[in-house]
Amino acid sequence: MHPVLFEIPLGDGFPIRSFGVMLALAFLVGAHLWTRLMGRFGEDPEGDPERTAAATMAILVGVVLGGRLFYVIVETLRYMSSDDMNSAGYRYIHDPVSILKVWEGGLVMYGGFFGAIMLGLWSSKRHGLNPINALDSALVGGFVGQAIGRIGCLLVGDDYGSVVPAGKEGMPFPIQLKVPSLEWLEAHPESLFPAELAGQTLWATQPWMTINALVIAAVGYYVLKRRRYMGQAALVMLLHYAITRYIIEGFRGDELRGVWFGGFSTSQLISMVSGAIVLGLLIKFRGRTEQVPGVQRS
Repeated sequence: MHPVLFEIPLGDGFPIRSFGVMLALAFLVGAHLWTRLMGRFGEDPEGDPERTAAATMAILVGVVLGGRLFYVIVETLRYMSSDDMNSAGYRYIHDPVSILKVWEGGLVMYGGFFGAIMLGLWSSKRHGLNPINALDSALVGGFVGQAIGRIGCLLVGDDYGSVVPAGKEGMPFPIQLKVPSLEWLEAHPESLFPAELAGQTLWATQPWMTINALVIAAVGYYVLKRRRYMGQAALVMLLHYAITRYIIEGFRGDELRGVWFGGFSTSQLISMVSGAIVLGLLIKFRGRTEQVPGVQRS
C-alpha cells in the first residue's frame, strides 16, 4: 500500500498522493480513448474528436462532484448514526474544508458515474455531438479509466474487502490481500484502512473491480463494433456493471454497508434498480435496427 508516492521538498513537504495521481491518469486515458473512438464511431469522424475533447472537462467535473458528494453524504450519515470521531464524516462536519481534499481519497463510483453521465450528455449536446452515440464510446473509455482509478483505491486503502473467514486464508493476490501492521498504519495516517483491520487478510475487492472494469470495456468495444442501434453498447455495459457490482459488493468490508431492507448496501440497491431499468430497455429495443456510425452491415 502506498497512499503517498513521494514528497516534494517544499516547506514541510508536499506529498504526491497515489489516489490523486491515479485519478488524473484515469481521466487522461479515458478521455483519450473516448476521443479516439469518436473518430471511428462518431457521426462526423473529422469533427467529432475535436468536439469530444471540448466536452471532456464536464465529465471530469461530473465524476469528481458526483463521486465526492455521494461519499460525503454516506460518511456523514455514518458519523451521525455512530458518533465515531475517527470517521471521515466527523472530519467533514468539523472541518468542512477537508471535503475539498479529493486527492486524499473518498469517491463513490455510482455518484461519479451518474454525475459523469448527466454532465456528459449535457456537454455532448452543447458541443454538437449526438449524446446517445457519444455515450456508447464514452463508457468504453470510462470503464478503462475506472480500472485505473481502482488501482488508486488499492494504494490508498479505500473500498477494501471484508475479512476472509478462518480457514480460507492463503489465496494469492489479487484474490486476497493482507492489511499492513498497526505500526505501519499509525506511521501512514493517509491510509484509509481502519486500525482494527491491521494484519488481517481481506478479500481483494479493489483489483477485482479493476479487472471487472477492463472486462466491461472489452465487452463494450465488442458490441460497439457490431451495435444495431445507438445506445446498445452503453446499455450492455451498464447491465454488466450492475450485475457484477452487486456481486462484488457482497465481499466488501467498508462500514455503512448492508443497512437497507435487511442487509443490502446502498450500491446493491442502486445496482438492482438501475439493472432492472437497463434490462427493460434492452428487451424493449431488442428488435431495433438502425444505421449507426462506424458499423458496416452486409
